[in-house]
Amino acid sequence: MIITIDALNRHRFAPVLDEMYRLRARVFQDRLGWDVDVKDGKEIDIFDNLDPAHVVCLDDDGDVVGCMRLLQTTGPHMLADVFHSILDGEAPLRSAQIWEATRFCVDTVKLTGSRKRNSISYVTSEVMIGAFEYAQKAGILDAVAVIDPVMNRVLKRSGNAPYDYLGTPKPMGKVTAMAALMDCSDERIASIREFAGIDHDVFASEEDVLKRFSRRAGPSRSGDNDAPAAELREYFAQQLREASNDDEARAVRRLMTAVTEHLPQEAQDALRRIA
Repeated sequence: MIITIDALNRHRFAPVLDEMYRLRARVFQDRLGWDVDVKDGKEIDIFDNLDPAHVVCLDDDGDVVGCMRLLQTTGPHMLADVFHSILDGEAPLRSAQIWEATRFCVDTVKLTGSRKRNSISYVTSEVMIGAFEYAQKAGILDAVAVIDPVMNRVLKRSGNAPYDYLGTPKPMGKVTAMAALMDCSDERIASIREFAGIDHDVFASEEDVLKRFSRRAGPSRSGDNDAPAAELREYFAQQLREASNDDEARAVRRLMTAVTEHLPQEAQDALRRIA
């Protein structure tokens, strides 16, 4: 299921974004060996501070398994400011109707290689459908993406082939980078859907996402998905009361932090009060 997180709703989804940044760190730094900035296990760059839209895919367990970042090209963006050598001296695209798509990744450790619902192929297609449908509603006509030859082949095989390229491919570290253009058209979306066998609405409601995501940290209070369960608070309060020394109390607090790090900030604050 897909949720799009932007400047309007990001205050509700800080824990989801944190997990997305952790996925990016595992993929781009650990698996691909890119030279990216990772702090506290999260990969965040300067373009994440420019109010992009993040298309995030969660699986049936509520885990973040795929994502993509969409950023307007009217201001700073990666093709203009990081990968500009691809353009061979030409000016970068700048249009209110063109977005840049970057930081696409999927959790290949958890996902399988088949075309079933919880697979690399399926999640890849779901993220692409979510990105193009979200872009359409925002009035976007085209997307530009910096990709490598492997991703170029993936796009071609999955009914999502670029219709053109900008500049010429250039070596970037261990890979070759190219700038691909894709239109946000009904035909493209239909082609991706046909490839993946997806005919349903890929977007989930914000409430469904919060409910499924919060289940991973323990049961939530009925009608209040933004607060920790009374049982969870009572459990930690009891453990602290029964701690026989400072070391045991510190161990309880460390466990509380680990268990609740993905809960909304209000929930974390409520648990800190019992500590």
